[in-house]
Amino acid sequence: MQIKRIRMLFGFCVLSVGVFLDLGVCTAVQSELRITTIKQEPYAVSKGSQLEGFCMDLLSEVAKKLGLKYKVHLVKDSAYGRQDESGNWNGMIGEVVRGEADLAIAPLTLTAAREKAVGMTKPFMQTGISILLRKDISEGTGLFDFLSPFTAKTWVGILIAYLGTAACIFLAARLSPCEWSQPQSEKNRFSLLHSLWYTAGALTLQGAGPHPKALSGRVICCSWWLFTIVLLACYFSNLSSTKTSESTHLTVKGFEDLANQDTIEYGCLGGSSTLAFFKNSNNPVYRRIFEHMERTKSFVSSMDEGVWRAREGNFAFIGESVSLDLAVARHCELVRAHEVVGMRGYSIAASLGSPIIKNLSVAILQLSEEGELAYLRSKWWASSCIADKAKSSAVQPHSLKGMFLILSLGLGLGALLAVLELTSKSRRSAAEQRKSCCTVLTEELTLRLRTSNANKPQENVVIDKEKA
Repeated sequence: MQIKRIRMLFGFCVLSVGVFLDLGVCTAVQSELRITTIKQEPYAVSKGSQLEGFCMDLLSEVAKKLGLKYKVHLVKDSAYGRQDESGNWNGMIGEVVRGEADLAIAPLTLTAAREKAVGMTKPFMQTGISILLRKDISEGTGLFDFLSPFTAKTWVGILIAYLGTAACIFLAARLSPCEWSQPQSEKNRFSLLHSLWYTAGALTLQGAGPHPKALSGRVICCSWWLFTIVLLACYFSNLSSTKTSESTHLTVKGFEDLANQDTIEYGCLGGSSTLAFFKNSNNPVYRRIFEHMERTKSFVSSMDEGVWRAREGNFAFIGESVSLDLAVARHCELVRAHEVVGMRGYSIAASLGSPIIKNLSVAILQLSEEGELAYLRSKWWASSCIADKAKSSAVQPHSLKGMFLILSLGLGLGALLAVLELTSKSRRSAAEQRKSCCTVLTEELTLRLRTSNANKPQENVVIDKEKA
């Protein structure tokens, strides 16, 4: 009896040790998660023997919160996950379904078909479907594009130059005795309105008369004529080049514009969720887009191929907006259309019913609330484009600073000559009348700068003669 008890106790100990060792081995195996991913910038890219990118940083942050250990490998067939006619999955989804990987982290779109095959976490990034194309195809003609050859600052400078020139002509015509010799009896030909009209006529090369007779007025007019010739040459040169580049391109701002034209070819990634969206949609515009892509077989095999064809021109690549935003950040000649349809999210995939899905979703939500996801987005989607070259082609004010300087010198010289002409006449009149030059000059200035009463002295003389 005692021997039987000892045997039973020994058997129990051996069984306990076996179970303990078995559990330990299982725990050791399960503690290191097998994670599959796919190479795609900026989610996962090679750096030496390691992988880096948005998904790798996200995985690192999630692992810190949950205390996970993991090992990442690339998916064997370089596919995201598509179900064939027999119901089998390929790509990363297939590896998770077959148990070859515990998790799949990549820009995996959350769809109903994938949700049936594997477990999906809360989305770590929101995306949609949009269009990628060259800027010269997407940008349309605006109502005020005729102003595009010059910048706003240049137009303001031209307006100031126009008003300043008209004011100088007006003042020179009133001050110069060669232009207005008898203020008491003659009417000045260059009123303020006529000066504005004359300057505008010269700006449009129409030549509104009469022309100034005095040297001071002619100096001002010659300076303005030279300024307008250079100005118009720059304007028409820039306007012609802009219109020539725009005349051969088509405007595409959204999916309806894309469907209503047959000049630009368009396509999407073959076997992707983007293609499934257009295939399953009941929207007539989206159906026409799918039928066109199916008829022309305009699918691309990779994201890089779609971006390359869009850069070549005459091709619009339809894809997920966040991936297109990355292409725009890397290639300054590309732009993404503002219209975004079919909003969906990127999620982490795990085996169906896996208990880790809940913890992963909570960790993703915490990272979102802490602003970590936004930081990672700004880190990996940083734009390398410095400026818009199309807008920088407009003439800047500093490009015409030489002509503005010449015009300013001409206006100043003309005004100085007008004052010298008036001073010379005042000195002669002062000698004849035996008055001081300053007194005569003051009287001349008062008489010439009066606008409404300039002819009243002559009118009073005529009235006095009639009374006599």
